[in-house]
Amino acid sequence: MMEYINLIKDWIIGLGEKHEVDPLLLGCLYLISKLFFFGFLGWALKTYRSKKPILVPLLFASVSFSLPYLYLIIAGRNISIWVYVFIALMFAYGGFTIWKKLTKPNDMLSI
Repeated sequence: MMEYINLIKDWIIGLGEKHEVDPLLLGCLYLISKLFFFGFLGWALKTYRSKKPILVPLLFASVSFSLPYLYLIIAGRNISIWVYVFIALMFAYGGFTIWKKLTKPNDMLSI
């Protein structure tokens, strides 16, 4: 079992060196960003229920969601084009679904 763990660890470290990205930093950014993302979504839900503007918590949520991907785009080198396409499609789909929810005439932001 330890042999497989060492193989996976070496593979991840090799990918990090190949693409000039620190895998530990990327993993930490990913975990921390998801914690903040759900925290800011909770804040947005709380402010929405109290009939206050939710723009600021939603902006913070979107920034926290994007942090690891922005790090990969900025710091990464020699990354396959499909990774950039995947990130762009993920952001486009997220923006589209948020736009559809905000422009829905009834039951705006139903959660």
